[in-house]
Amino acid sequence: MVQSLTRALSRSDENQKERFESLVKDSFRSAYGFAYRLTGNLTDAEDLVQETYLRAYRFFHRYDEDLPFLNWLYRIMSNAHVDTVRRRGRLRTTSLEQTVFGGTTTLEIPDDEASPEAELMQNAMGEHVEAGLQAMNPEFRTAVLLADVEGMAYEEIASIMGTSVGTVRSRIHRGRKQLKRLLRKRCPAQYGGESGVV
Repeated sequence: MVQSLTRALSRSDENQKERFESLVKDSFRSAYGFAYRLTGNLTDAEDLVQETYLRAYRFFHRYDEDLPFLNWLYRIMSNAHVDTVRRRGRLRTTSLEQTVFGGTTTLEIPDDEASPEAELMQNAMGEHVEAGLQAMNPEFRTAVLLADVEGMAYEEIASIMGTSVGTVRSRIHRGRKQLKRLLRKRCPAQYGGESGVV
């Protein structure tokens, strides 16, 4: 009796492991992209993804398969990111141009169809927006990224962040306002100056 129960539990554990591995394969690319946008650099994104999947595996028995796995995973990732930020006291950022083993490695993603001027302007704007995102309050940044980059509905974001829809709306509004203010302060010529009106 005990042996048959042990075998049944073992099969159940194996099925759960296979299901989790399948979900990881399906969600990894999206999870990594979201982690990179939250952290702003590859090293921290890798750490965040690893921590997220460890937590997800540990609590996989709590996952409701009627709900989207990615939403559940984003909630875990958001919480893990906030925990990390609190532990560190601040976010650490790494430049895309950094010295590696005595040389310089530059990561460039060229746009074959854009002119050099357009590419330069796009890169500058992307850098400003990325810097602005990194300077934002983590809860606002998460809400803005989920809404504006991931294209999620307020209800989904509320589920991921563990808050009400009203709180999500407030965080998105305040986050966008904060990002505009940061961009205007950082680049007044491009983003309309540092006026009191946002």
